[in-house]
Amino acid sequence: MSILAPNSRILYREIHHREQHHQVRNNGGSLNLVKSYDFCFVDKRRGDWRKTIKKEWRVHASWLDLSRPDTVEMQPIENSEQLDQILASAKELSQPIIIDWMAAWCRKCIYLKPKLEKLAAEFDTKLKFYYVDVNKVPQSLMKRGNVSKMPTIQLWKDGEMRAEVIGGHKAWLVIEEVREMIKNFV
Repeated sequence: MSILAPNSRILYREIHHREQHHQVRNNGGSLNLVKSYDFCFVDKRRGDWRKTIKKEWRVHASWLDLSRPDTVEMQPIENSEQLDQILASAKELSQPIIIDWMAAWCRKCIYLKPKLEKLAAEFDTKLKFYYVDVNKVPQSLMKRGNVSKMPTIQLWKDGEMRAEVIGGHKAWLVIEEVREMIKNFV
């Protein structure tokens, strides 16, 4: 913001948005230091040229929750026998599972996978997340999942598919739909 005073020889200028951020990380915590400057210039023709710099430091400290992971890597399913084992163990634990049916050539599938892994970290103790690359599995597994579009995210409980989200739209919408689907069954 620039202001010209009634005396035209004085120019006053403050810069508030020129801030420098420094972040220090140590043992799971972070310390954010924010340095901002204020400048004041006075007319040098009068002979009292002054440059005043006022520094202000603000400190923000935060600690990361290291007890919970940020992401949980989804495990691959490669054949029908492996799917049967996963469904049997999930039924024994009375836990639902999420299966992401994806393809390596599908751009939306590739973009969605890391977002699903972050969602898996949210529900780490309540359910497990798996993925199936449809190009690397037999057609019998594809027919068992009744999948025709990529990406398809399904919730399986008690050995059968209970709900699905077909993710042909924006990733954040798909994640919200999957979150709602999980909350309905967990």
